[in-house]
Amino acid sequence: MSDLYPLKFETVLKEKVWGGDALATRFNKRATESLSIGESWELSAVAENQSVVSNGFLAGNNIEELIEVYMGDITGDSIFEKFGNEFPLLIKFIEAREDLSIQVHPNNDLARKRHNAYGKTEMWYILESKPGSKIYTGFKDGVTKENYEEAVKKGSIDKLLNIETAEPGDAFFTPAGRVHAIGAGIVLVEIQQTSDITYRIFDWNRKNTGKEKRELHTDLALEAIDFKQSGKNKIRVEPVINKSGNLVSCEFFNTDILAFNRPLEKEYYSNDSFVVYICIEGEFLICWDDNSDKVTKGETVLLPAMIKEVTLKPINEARLLEVYINSEIAI
Repeated sequence: MSDLYPLKFETVLKEKVWGGDALATRFNKRATESLSIGESWELSAVAENQSVVSNGFLAGNNIEELIEVYMGDITGDSIFEKFGNEFPLLIKFIEAREDLSIQVHPNNDLARKRHNAYGKTEMWYILESKPGSKIYTGFKDGVTKENYEEAVKKGSIDKLLNIETAEPGDAFFTPAGRVHAIGAGIVLVEIQQTSDITYRIFDWNRKNTGKEKRELHTDLALEAIDFKQSGKNKIRVEPVINKSGNLVSCEFFNTDILAFNRPLEKEYYSNDSFVVYICIEGEFLICWDDNSDKVTKGETVLLPAMIKEVTLKPINEARLLEVYINSEIAI
C-alpha cells in the first residue's frame, strides 16, 4: 500500500474590488482584516499559484511536485498520460458582492493557438445568494454577431444576455465560448479546467484601485464566443439523502452532490481518476485504512487515485461536492 493519503492544501485568498467577507466569516477561510476577499483558490496548478499541501508528511510540497513523484497514483494513470505533472482542474470559492465582469473563455483549440494553454470550461454551484441575485449566462435566443458588435459599441451587452435568478443549490454549466457573469450577492464554488484565461467584454464601467477603467478584451473575445450558446442554463438537482446525484458531466470533469447523515462506504475501482471532496455544509470524517481526518465546511480534500476505498462519516449531517474525471472519456 502506498503512503499516500487524502490531501488538504493551503488556500490562496485573492482580494478583489468586488469581494466581501463571507469566505472568511462563513466558510472558515483564514482570518483577515480585509473585507474584500473575492476568491479562495482551493486546489490549483496555475503557474505562480500552485497549491501547497497543508496536512501530513507531504506538507510543504506543491501539487506539481507531488505528481512528479507519485504520477498516476495521484491523478490516475490515464490522466497522468494526458496531463503529465499538471493537475487538470482548478477549484475556487468566490464571493461577488458586486456584479462581476461580463466575460468569455476560449476553448482548448483557441487557447492553445493563442496562449499555449488549456481552454476554460467551468461550472458554478451556488452556496448563498441574496433575493433577486442574478446569473448572466449565454445570450437570449436569436442574438447574432452583428447584434453583439453593436451592443459592445453602445455598452449595452447586458441587454442581450439570458439572465436567471440564483438560489442556493442551483448549478450553472458554462462551456468555453458561453458569455457569462456572476451577479451581486452570490457566494459559489467554481470548478473549471486548469486555465486562468479570461476575456473581459464589459465591466459595468467600473474603475480599479487606480481609478482607471479595467482593461477589456473585446477583440480577443469575439473569436472565442459561441453565439449558439443561448437560453436557459440552470441545473437543479435536489440531493437524495445518502446517495450521490450528478450535477454536471462533461469531458473535462464530473460533479456530483452528496448529502449524508450516516456513514457511507465509497468505492472508486471503476474509474481511473482522483476524487475531490468540497465540503459545503456540516463536517465529516474521511476514513481510509486505519486512519481518519476531519473535514469541515469550506475545506477541500484531494483523494489520490490509488486510494479506491474510503468511508465518509458525518459528524452532523454533511453536504459535499464530489468531483472527478471520467477516465473513459478522451480528455
